Order: sequence, then structure tokens, then C-alpha cells
Amino acid sequence: MQRRNFLKGMALGVTAAPMLSSAKILSNSKKVTTATHWGPLEATIEDGKLTEVEPLSFDSNPPLMNKAVRSRTYDETRVLYPYVREGFLKDRHKSDTTMRGKDKFVRVSWEKVNQIIYEEIARCQRDFGPESIYAGSYGWFGIGNLNNPQTLLKRMLNLTGGFVDSKGTYSTGAISVVTPIVMGTNHYFRHTSLDNIAKHTQTLVLIGCDLVRTTQINWDVPAHKSYDGFVKIKNSVKEGKLKVISINPLRTDSDKFFDAKNIKIIPNTDVALMVAMCYHLYETGLYDKNFIERYTVGFDKFKDYFTGKSDGVKKDPAWASKITGISEKEIKELTQTMAKTTTMIMPGWSLQRQDHGEMGNWAVFTLTAMLGQIGKNGGGCGASYHGDGNVGSTERVGVSIPGITVGKPMTYNAGTGNDTSSFEQSFSNKAIPVAKISDMLLNPGKSIDYNGTKVEFADIKLIYWAGGNPMHHHQDRNKMIKAWQKPEVIINQDPYWTASSRMADIVLPACTEIERDDISVVGSESKTGLIALKKGIEPVGESKADYDIFTDIADKFGRKDLFTEGRDAKGWAKYFYEQAMEQAVAKGIELPKFEAFWEKGYYEFTKMEQGGDDYVAFKEFVEDPIENQLGTPSGRIEIFSKKVASYGYDDCEGYAKFYEPAEWLGNATKDFPYHLISPHPRHRLHSQLNNTILRKVYEVNEREPILINPENAKEKGIVDGDLVLVSSKRGKILCGAVVTDDVRKDVVCVAEGAWYDPQDPGEIGSMCVHGDVNVLTIDKGTSKLAQGNISHTALVNIEKFTGTAPKIKVFSKPKM
Repeated sequence: MQRRNFLKGMALGVTAAPMLSSAKILSNSKKVTTATHWGPLEATIEDGKLTEVEPLSFDSNPPLMNKAVRSRTYDETRVLYPYVREGFLKDRHKSDTTMRGKDKFVRVSWEKVNQIIYEEIARCQRDFGPESIYAGSYGWFGIGNLNNPQTLLKRMLNLTGGFVDSKGTYSTGAISVVTPIVMGTNHYFRHTSLDNIAKHTQTLVLIGCDLVRTTQINWDVPAHKSYDGFVKIKNSVKEGKLKVISINPLRTDSDKFFDAKNIKIIPNTDVALMVAMCYHLYETGLYDKNFIERYTVGFDKFKDYFTGKSDGVKKDPAWASKITGISEKEIKELTQTMAKTTTMIMPGWSLQRQDHGEMGNWAVFTLTAMLGQIGKNGGGCGASYHGDGNVGSTERVGVSIPGITVGKPMTYNAGTGNDTSSFEQSFSNKAIPVAKISDMLLNPGKSIDYNGTKVEFADIKLIYWAGGNPMHHHQDRNKMIKAWQKPEVIINQDPYWTASSRMADIVLPACTEIERDDISVVGSESKTGLIALKKGIEPVGESKADYDIFTDIADKFGRKDLFTEGRDAKGWAKYFYEQAMEQAVAKGIELPKFEAFWEKGYYEFTKMEQGGDDYVAFKEFVEDPIENQLGTPSGRIEIFSKKVASYGYDDCEGYAKFYEPAEWLGNATKDFPYHLISPHPRHRLHSQLNNTILRKVYEVNEREPILINPENAKEKGIVDGDLVLVSSKRGKILCGAVVTDDVRKDVVCVAEGAWYDPQDPGEIGSMCVHGDVNVLTIDKGTSKLAQGNISHTALVNIEKFTGTAPKIKVFSKPKM
């Protein structure tokens, strides 16, 4: 509460950036609705300036991040104009690519930069074809169903001949592949309601899950309705009806909120724990044999593994204790508690961002099946309760809103003037798993395994990135910088001078939500309502809405009308809304006309879905597994998958198995004795908002905090507030020490999302002086099945930093 009060005063009483330094208190004010990935908002505009934002009334638990909206709008790191790297402006695609990050930037006009982009895309399409252009642009862009920059980018490039795409996400690389294999649905299957859990669950087990923290954000606009359910669960805990157990090397915000028992497991060993629990269930006869026989396939294969029949090693609690650091007694007690009470398991996505991450959720589904509580009140599991602020909340009777589409790839023939370009190549099908970008750039022509197929890496000449910050999201920063030197052209479109902007050849200034018109749904899972994102201020500098940027580029190719279909931003918002009105008629909802909706700024759905507060996942399947088969080949839960086994992968054999991670405390060395974990930050959305006043709340010595166990801190002579040099085989960063027993001994914790700030910009191996954790992490696929990232698998060393603290430069503009 002290921090909230401090931030409220700071946000409203302190100048956000030099651009507002001469602002006066003005009386000409208006209020407009807008939204972000962390909530629906009402903005106050005074004489054309954003002065304040407040959450709309139907946001159940507005986060502190709201206080940073004004700060980020006018921050010094805004890209105000189009810029081109000096060397690229002189030599274009023949420029020295090792100068990325080092060169000065030169301000140019929109007309000039659009012409350069047109010429470079046309050149690559003509000379190399669509397989030379990578548009697998990824990240958490500004909210809105029209101004989705990644969709708009692909829509524009489809009109010019095509591009190489990506598939999957950094968040869910492994779980999005494995859940359909085991459960026949995606990981966002409709979950048992939180109300049902509060009423019926006796033991709630969180595995690598911090849902109180991570549900602050949503891919759409969150209404944070999950928090209503969290409070009910907390009340059940207080009343002694429910116990929460958290298996996590870190005592999390959720552990503290629910007063959970925290079992500090060795990182990357969750699968060993769950396999041993399955063994104990089987040996003691506590498993539900009827459920296994009726609702699953492949149990015997898995049984041969955990009993040791297949390899001679019994996977019993004694075996798991040596791996996990949890006593044999505690493993047995935990297993018996879960078997003898109504148990709900909530795994976090951290399980599948480990080496062999497919196994984590496969083990959860297998353990849950052996407990036999799937489809029953208060029992089972949910793979994405932590995924956004609405999962598990009671659904309302509402509608969705469509968004703009990527369209279909078309050939391009300019046919005007001296340009006789003709792009007749077919659309590229070389889409890569999203976390393989560095490998693709460094190894053109190489093939990798992916989910039963082969993926061949294209030879990329041009990267166009819009929305997102790959120089944050991706692992092994130094490897990525080397890869980033391979393409001939890199274009980055963003509101800010992030590391990704600084490492580009062309930088385009996109504006933020409050500077453009758009529309969005509120609460994609809870169906809370619809919101108009209304332009409250003019774009800062010469920044533009993503839609307008791509419209101008499409115009260069003579395809503006195909791109816009004759609509401006508000026209698209109306078009989307009128399609939602058609859905509403079928559901008996009387939506107001678009003009009335736009004037008010939002519409809230108030009718609750009948029985929604007591919904139980997979209930229909359990009641009749013949009539309501799952979407797996067998129609049942696949504890063993014949399909996956047929791939012959040595790192994913078709059932939940513990594979030794590439780096973990079991193979720690004197040089790198600590395991690094990198959870989501509390006051950011990945790297978004790192350039705002919220840094004052959490940074230590202007650096990203590192949580260190008191015993390890004492060994290293580190105290609270010290600068700490953190190193791995891949690089070095500086952090600020927070000594706490919240983190397990021999484990250190640095949240992801700190802006990358190399001491020597553009130099491979340079120390990040600000604390970008992905300088330290491994760039390796989870397995041949999903090729997800393994950001939670890394060994590091820590030392007290005794030199002169390098100056933070990333929150100032680069050289112009």
C-alpha cells in the first residue's frame, strides 16, 4: 500500500519526461476510454496532453502498472521520427552489419524512409523470393484488434509476394504442442471455475505457478475477474477448508497471498518428483485403477518406466529425493495427501520453459489421471489458470470481436515506370518454431526436427519486426547479436528506443494506444465487455499508428486499396463491431448502435452464463467417454502416445520421463554453482514499462534485482544493495542484490524483461550493465518435439562487483 500511494503521488505530481517539463495546469479537459494489456482505462486529456488514467469500474483488481501509462507516453525513449542507421543510409544492403548498435542514427522524412523500405523489400522479393524475408514478428504489442502490428505486417508483405513466418510462442512453446497430444485440446481448454475450486477443492497444488502475479496481464484487455475467485479461495483457506501447497524454488506472490506451504524443489526436477509420486500411488494402491482403464491409454508403457522394468531403475520417492532435494518422507506425504483429498493441480508455464519442457505438463496430466479426479467437482488440473486475468472466472453471455486478417499471399508486378519487377515465386512454407530465430539466421539450409516434421531454415536477407522486442525475448543475447549481423536489412517498428530498435538499420516510430482509434474485447475468457480505444492525443513527434505506417508502404506497391479495403481506423472499428452485433442477435443480446457505443466508450455484459460458476472441466468426457471423446487419436487421455513414439526422438519417447537437463544443480561446477530462474516481473509486462517511473519501485542501484539466499550471500560477502556480477557460459550482467530466504539455497532469481544495456553497444560478449537475464540463458530447444525455449535452465556464478558502476545508457536516446 505504501508503494501504491507513493506511485500515485509520483505519477500525478512528478514530470514524466522532458517533453512535459513546461506543462501548465490547464482547464480544457476531456475524458476518453482506452486500454492496455493490463486493463481498461479512462484517460484525462488536458489541452491535448495526457495527464491521468484511472481504471474503469468493471476492472476487479487494477494493477499498479496503470500508474505508468502517462510516464511511458512521454518518456525520453520514445522514437519521435523515422531514423536510418548512418552506414546503411550510405551503403544500403551492402553496409557493414557489425556496426548495428554502434552507428549513429540519421533522421529522415517519412517519404524517404518509405521509399527505402519499398526498394529493399522489392529487391529481396525480386532477387531472392519470399524465403528471404522474415516477418515472424513476435511480442506484446499495443492492444487493439486493428493495430496488431504483426498481423498488419504480414498483411502488407502478403501483397508483395510473401514471407517466412514463425509458429508457436515463447510463452507456450512446449505446452501448445504437448497438450493436444495428451488431452486432445489446447492448453487454454475451459478450466474448472475458481468458484467450484473454492467450494470443493481440499488441496490446491501450484507447480511452478504464480497466478496472482501473472494474471495481471492478458493478450486482450483483462478485467481481472480471476481475482474475485482468488479471494474466495483465500477465504476457504482461512476457514480451514482448503490447503494450498506450492512446489517452487521461490516463495512467490501467490504463496504469500494464499498462505501456501512452499516446497522448495531443485529447479528443473519437477518431472522426477511427479514420476515418483505416480510410482508411490501405484505401489500403495492409491491410484484410481478404474479411471486409468476407462479413460486413458498407454499406462502400461509408463508403468514399465516408473517401476524400472524398462531400464532397471525404480523411480520411487528415494530416487526422486536425490534429484529434487525433497525428502523421501515429504514426497510420500504429499502423494498421500493428494490421493486422499479432493485435489486440483495448477502447473505454471515455467514447467515447459525448461530443458525437455514437454515432459512437465505430460507428467501433470499423467499424475492427475492416476489420482482419478478429472471431471469431478474441485479435482483435476488446469494448465493455464495463470495465463491471464480471466481464466476460471465465471463466464458472461457475451460476444467476441474479429480482427484484421493477414490475407493471402499474392504475386506482385509493379509494371510502372522503369520498375519491371515481377515476383512470381510461391509463398514460403519455411515457418520456424519461434524460438529458433538465431539458429535460422546462423544456419541457412539446415533442417531440424519439429513435431514429426522437418523444418528447413531459410536464408534470410531482410527482417521486418513490428511490435515486440526480440532483443529481450530471445535467449543467449550474444549469440543473437551474432545472428543479427547476418541479414542485409533489419527494420524495427516500435514506439521506443529498445535494444531491438538500436540494433536495426531502419527505425519507424509507432504510436501508443492513446494516440489512435481502435476497439477490443475486455476479458477474452470472462467475456466482460467491449471497449473503444479512442484517440485522446495527437501522436507524439511524427509517430504514426501501425495501420497508417503499413498503409503508406502498401501504397508504395500500388496496393493501398487492397490493404485498407477502403476503411480508416474508425471504419474498421465500426466494421468489427457490426460483426459482433450479428453474434449478439443470435445470443439475445441487444448491443447499442456503433455510434452510441463509441460515444460511451465501452459496453459491459452483465448476464452470467447459467451454471458457469460451477463449471467442471472434462465433466462430459468423464460422464460418457464414448459420446464425448477427446481429440486424441484414441479419444482418451494418452499417457503414452504411439504417434510421438513413432517419431523416434531420443529426447521425447512418448510418455512423461525425466531427462537430465543441460544445466542444473545436479551437474553444477565450481565455476557455475548456482541455478538461475527468471520469472515474470511484478511491475512490467515483459520489457514493457521498464522505461517508466515504476523502475523507482523495484530497481536496486539502478539495476534489475537479483534474489539471493542468505547462506549464498554470506558465502560471497554480498549484502542488500550491493552490485552483483552474474555470469554464465554465455555472458555477464550486473544486478542489484536482494538477500532473502524467499529463494532456495543455491538458486538465484532475476526477473525477465530488463532492457538490454551493453557496456560496449553492438559488441558480442559485452557485459549488460542493467540486468537483461537473457544474456545468461541457453538458446536450445526443449526437444525435437516442440523446440520451445528453455529459459529456466541455466547455471551461473555470482560475485560482489567492486569496480566503478557503469552508467546506465539505455534510457537515453542513442547517438543521433
